[in-house]
Amino acid sequence: MMKITLSLEPSVALFYTRIALATGKSLEQVLHDALFRLAGELSLEALQESAK
Repeated sequence: MMKITLSLEPSVALFYTRIALATGKSLEQVLHDALFRLAGELSLEALQESAK
């Protein structure tokens, strides 16, 4: 798997860290899940726009 480095504002990092702690997941997994979901949503929007 490719490694990517992200720079996050402290408040954003804290937000995702709290989610990770609450769900028992690693911060990396929470960020992965959030980015994967966003990519899916953006892909669906792009498909809908191209279908018009």
